[in-house]
Amino acid sequence: MSANPIDHSAPLGAHTTLVDQLVQWAEQRIQQQVFRPGMRMPSVRQLAEERGVSRFTVVAAYEKLVARGHLLARRGAGFFVREATPAASHQGNARAKSAPARVKPQQAINMGWMVRNMTSGIPSDLSPGSGYLPPDMCGGDLLKMGLRALASHSTSHQLAQGASAQGYAPLRTQIQRTLAEREIQAHPSQILTTNGAAQAIDLIFRMVLRPGDTVLVGEPGWCNPLLGLQGVEVVGVPYTLKGPDVQALTALVEKHKPKLMFLNPVLHNPTGTLLSAATAYQILRLAEAHDILVIEDDIYSDFLPPGMAVTRLASLDQLRRVVYVNSYSKMLAPNIRVGYLAGPAELVDTLTTHKLLTALTTPEINERIVYKALTEGSYRKHCQRVHATLDSLREPAFKRMQDLGLQAFCQPQAGFLGWFNTGVDTNHLAALGLDAGYLLRPGALFSLQQTPSPWMGINIATSHDPGMLAWLDKTLNQLRRRSEKP
Repeated sequence: MSANPIDHSAPLGAHTTLVDQLVQWAEQRIQQQVFRPGMRMPSVRQLAEERGVSRFTVVAAYEKLVARGHLLARRGAGFFVREATPAASHQGNARAKSAPARVKPQQAINMGWMVRNMTSGIPSDLSPGSGYLPPDMCGGDLLKMGLRALASHSTSHQLAQGASAQGYAPLRTQIQRTLAEREIQAHPSQILTTNGAAQAIDLIFRMVLRPGDTVLVGEPGWCNPLLGLQGVEVVGVPYTLKGPDVQALTALVEKHKPKLMFLNPVLHNPTGTLLSAATAYQILRLAEAHDILVIEDDIYSDFLPPGMAVTRLASLDQLRRVVYVNSYSKMLAPNIRVGYLAGPAELVDTLTTHKLLTALTTPEINERIVYKALTEGSYRKHCQRVHATLDSLREPAFKRMQDLGLQAFCQPQAGFLGWFNTGVDTNHLAALGLDAGYLLRPGALFSLQQTPSPWMGINIATSHDPGMLAWLDKTLNQLRRRSEKP
């Protein structure tokens, strides 16, 4: 792939100059808020090196951006993104309406940025930051089998009838059996199906939390659903190889009196760690003493090989003050949005009503397909194949990252997650990667403040493309050399 991402940023006319290409590239990034108001633009020398153009080209492009009202030139300090004004916004909107958009407008680099780009069509082998298995490892054949079984054994009336509020009853019974295997006792009335784990988590947050409440979350960790709740204070708990730092957690509980804890104990995203039994007991002891509801996000559970010893909060607590959340999207396919929660019967009843009032029922056809896949499609064998493939990929993937100068937080025992310190600003790296056609997962996405970080998440199943690795090696070296300059 070319080292000059300008050539890949948009379909340009044959006579478009390098200056105009660079101007269009910068305008797109300002629109995407990668370059935010008040931010200092890259130096002329830095941008010339990154884009493979002359310094004169960069100067000419910057001057055009100043003339168009996008940048301010400050003598001796460089070029800065101009604060938006109503007039400028109106002119920008007028330009946008008069010309077709070359790049779909995106948000600043945050979890929304990540999710939008994960669904933007970037191939999985060019997406080392992907949060899912590549298509050839997903359960497409199981879903086809489920579709065929559904079509063969269901009448038109069955497919057209209204869905149950709590979800497809046979699927909830199957989930009950799965929970029992994980030593979690639950009646089907304690199980509510949802549109993936995200809806389950959102339902709990919106029913339980009120303005002024405090929530504790693991940091680093995926906590994006919480960031949109107005008036809720979100406090991060440092993560260790054994789970949340118990000493820090104890101090934060005593200081903030949280209403809820949101944790991902098994194959924690993004570190891939497993919760230790001792830490689990301390978490539940604090929750009991301070009347805290705990959400246990266990969406990577099916990536654990049979017989691997793990500790789940829900199995210790038996759904008294722990709400267990899971999903089939990670192992089967990302576009099958079937998840569920299990918790105290009274709370689940309340959540069922809220689900009906806000989204009616979940699509029962999807739930029937998943049920057929689970019961007739050798789901366990599929999981075992995925385990074996990931086990064969893990060691080489971590070795490749080590050869690139990345330091691993740990090497997980299962799953596809890896968490690495790159030594550079991974927001900048991810932005450069997107220009080059690669999707990276910067550490800022897993920080409450979403500030730039040297950490980066890597999917071991989608991080072996030679071109991507060569680009990453070259770009990391460029950024490191630049950071070493006085």
